[in-house]
Amino acid sequence: MRAKTAVVLGAQWGDEGKGKIVDVLSERFSAVARYAGGHNAGHTVIHGEQKFVLQLIPCGVLRPGCKAVIGNGVVLDPVAFLREVAKLRDLGVDVDGQLSVSNRAQVILPYHRMIELAAESAPGRKKIGTTSRGIGPAYEDKMARSGLRIVDLLRPELLKTHIEAACAEKNAIAHALFGTDPLDPQKMYDEYAAAAEQVRPFVTDTGRLLHKVLAEGGSVMFEGAQGTMLDIDHGTYPFVTSSSATAGGAATGTGVGPTAIGTVISVTKAYVTRVGEGPFPTEIHEEVGDHLRARGNEYGAVTGRPRRCGWLDMPLLRYSNQVNGAEWLVVTKMDVLDELAEIPICVGYKINGKVSDEIPADVAGLERIEPVYTKLKGWQASTEGITCFDNLPKAAQEYLRFQERESGAKIGMVSTGPDRDQTMVLPEFAAALDAIHG
Repeated sequence: MRAKTAVVLGAQWGDEGKGKIVDVLSERFSAVARYAGGHNAGHTVIHGEQKFVLQLIPCGVLRPGCKAVIGNGVVLDPVAFLREVAKLRDLGVDVDGQLSVSNRAQVILPYHRMIELAAESAPGRKKIGTTSRGIGPAYEDKMARSGLRIVDLLRPELLKTHIEAACAEKNAIAHALFGTDPLDPQKMYDEYAAAAEQVRPFVTDTGRLLHKVLAEGGSVMFEGAQGTMLDIDHGTYPFVTSSSATAGGAATGTGVGPTAIGTVISVTKAYVTRVGEGPFPTEIHEEVGDHLRARGNEYGAVTGRPRRCGWLDMPLLRYSNQVNGAEWLVVTKMDVLDELAEIPICVGYKINGKVSDEIPADVAGLERIEPVYTKLKGWQASTEGITCFDNLPKAAQEYLRFQERESGAKIGMVSTGPDRDQTMVLPEFAAALDAIHG
């Protein structure tokens, strides 16, 4: 019998609309667990007139009775976490009854932000386009085995000793390399010791919690952050995040074994976007890119930065689905393409004059790609709010079936607007979800 779990993740560089999809699906799951990243990842969820921007807290928290879990693979800034908790409380969300934080998650402290901001701004350094929230340096400390975990944050003496030692080291490094002013360890300790006491009620062994949910017949959705092409191993390195954004990260980032993963649901826009630096083979440099950005409101949920827009890239989507073992594809923002007379889709690459659909491992190779396009007929009719596949214009149906044929995954859902109700669920996918829920 297939495990009652699903991983929902981004197929490209993030911002695919995972927040809405996780929110729509969460009514069918007992728990939603976030497994990677930090408060650099924003999910926007719209319920009628209410708009929720979640950075750390899983979208499941917006569903009464659904457990929301921050797993051990996440890096957590306690102060940012508490700000988000306070906002959700003010909006009437039962954060205190539903949310749990892993005692094994790593802690982001102010010196992580100091190091990242200074490094990203330093003359002559290659800019990655980070959010400067301290995510990368926190993961660096984790891998160097010199980080602080949530379980350690809750021990005042250990916290004090750690901050004093870390500040002595990080202040010296930041001053020597970047001329940065030192941080005050006592002030940092006072702030984070106070924050620790407010975080304490949320802290538990979340791996154990998720195992218990599954053992009792419940179901778990693993919520990805960023996207596949930002994965530290499989993405467009070095223009990537510092964690495992692919489906494999769900096991290491929550403590639930890989054999307990039932299915993988990959989310793609009907086109592609990217925030920050790095290669983007199908990026649109003409006016139509501005049109997509305006219609799709393509600005970062966390940073407000304008997103780069491009045409759908099938070799990249196939690669993403292969890396993740994606069974299902969810297509978002179909309605953004409604006005176009024709829609290019990249179906292959030319690299140094040779046709290929292989994704080069290096940036230089990615930058040499000449996309090979096919053009599909646009539908030039509104798809907004359509919830039945047969009611879509024929050209829109063909656009979706083309993606299905070329990507190696079955289309399960289509989003035709930002609201929960503006969602199409195809019958085969509905049956698969019922099997998980049942």
